[in-house]
Amino acid sequence: MTTVQITLPDELAQQATNAGLLSPEAMEAILREQLRRCAGENLRALWERLPQEALTPEIEQEIVAAVREVRAERRQRGAS
Repeated sequence: MTTVQITLPDELAQQATNAGLLSPEAMEAILREQLRRCAGENLRALWERLPQEALTPEIEQEIVAAVREVRAERRQRGAS
């Protein structure tokens, strides 16, 4: 387990504390969600950079399978 120290403006820290957002569980959920969003944005950016003719149905199926595999692994980790 890693300990992280952050510096926030007092008012923001108080509001986040009052909302329960600074608990370890809440911070973990927030960070995991943000990482998921970043991964999706990176995938979209990669998709847009590829020439459309290179995106064959086979490649699309491989991408979908890879995404499903990652999601299944994350669900399994969350259930453990």
